[in-house]
Amino acid sequence: MPPGPPGPRGRSDSVPEPLLSSLVAPDAADRPDALTIAGRSLSREELLGAAGAVAARIAGASSVAVRAAAEPETVVAVVGGLLAGVPVVPLPPDAGPAERGHILRDSGAELVLGEDVPVDIRERGTWSAPEPAPESTALVLYTSGTTGAPKGALIPRGAVAAGLDGLADAWKWTAEDTLVHGLPLFHVHGLVLGVLGALRTGCRLIHTGRPTPEAYAAAGGSLYFGVPTVWSRVARDHAAARALAGARLLVSGSAALPAPVFRDLEALTGQRPVERYGMTETLITVATRADGERVPGAVGVPLPGVRTRVVETGEEGGIGELEVSGPTLFAGYLGRPEATAAAYTADGWFRTGDIAAIEPDGTHRIVGRASTDLIKSGGYRVGAGEVENALLDHPAVREAAVVGVPHDDLGQEIVAYVVADGIAERELIDFVAGHLSVHKRPRRIRFMDALPRNAMGKPQKKLLPPL
Repeated sequence: MPPGPPGPRGRSDSVPEPLLSSLVAPDAADRPDALTIAGRSLSREELLGAAGAVAARIAGASSVAVRAAAEPETVVAVVGGLLAGVPVVPLPPDAGPAERGHILRDSGAELVLGEDVPVDIRERGTWSAPEPAPESTALVLYTSGTTGAPKGALIPRGAVAAGLDGLADAWKWTAEDTLVHGLPLFHVHGLVLGVLGALRTGCRLIHTGRPTPEAYAAAGGSLYFGVPTVWSRVARDHAAARALAGARLLVSGSAALPAPVFRDLEALTGQRPVERYGMTETLITVATRADGERVPGAVGVPLPGVRTRVVETGEEGGIGELEVSGPTLFAGYLGRPEATAAAYTADGWFRTGDIAAIEPDGTHRIVGRASTDLIKSGGYRVGAGEVENALLDHPAVREAAVVGVPHDDLGQEIVAYVVADGIAERELIDFVAGHLSVHKRPRRIRFMDALPRNAMGKPQKKLLPPL
């Protein structure tokens, strides 16, 4: 594991309790449906027993992968890895062979839980080894591949614990809550916040399988997580939205929540949603507090121990690239020391690549992206470079440029400009969907004779013609 850069990225003075302390506590409260995922329930005791059996099988492995489908077996596998102190590598369940192969090769995962190693929620095992040190790796989360193949971000156990404790403080999140969401279990929002957060706070978890308005309305939760696409669909289903009026907190993240959706949710549910901000490499660093002011476009204030600053661009209003430091940051990119070093400033602050404004009261607004190559579609962060590489793998494609175009439902729609011979739009879309995760496919393709390029031969996306 690469050493972290010097400077303010280091841990805060307070050391959080071990990551799984709430789950393994002998006096932890339990119920038969402590975790319900896609209609299948487990108690915390049953989860711990099944995960203990997994831990016994994989102890000593360098890392293990988990096909992170929305099912109880995924949670058992992840918790089994965490119990055994083996870094867990979540795999998108819809990953194509190229993406899956890259993640497995790059991570060095020795086993795929549920394939090479059985995962049975009915099995019971006992695991009594002490938890690993806070600086040891809990998860290897793969980034969006903005400039090429995705990189593995090493997420320490202490970073996860600190981030979840900070959100519990910000949102008054306790064991009395029932958390509801239907988010994918292979990234920060669905897995770290939506599963490990429930286990750490001791609250009940209902994962709806698919995040439909009907499923959210029927769940009867006090705390709901969603991405803007989910909330947009909920707001259009007035009956479903009104059913959430009894909830304590509606949380939106992974992309900016459109102001009209914010206002519609307020009108239909009687409460304003809260937003938060983070990245794979930083986890969640900034969040609107439950007792704070909720304003469209604002993502709140830093969590305890987190510091932020903007490097101003000279524009009016103190806007600049957001840089962060604190206890929630990753330990580096797996096997990429140069990329790790480039992600930090000389004095140790992480460069987010996002453009932000910090108001006098500390409220943060994310106003744009330093690069045009990160697309946020349906709550997913999709790297244009990864999609371009997949397009170029097709023998008929000579050139490709991928951009995000504003879309009322998805936030951004993935659109590809392609120079190719003898291939139809649908065939090329299906090719990418079979090569990468399905959600990374272009929704539209425009065929061109040539892409605009600069003198160095680099495509100039700002010069691409409108659709």
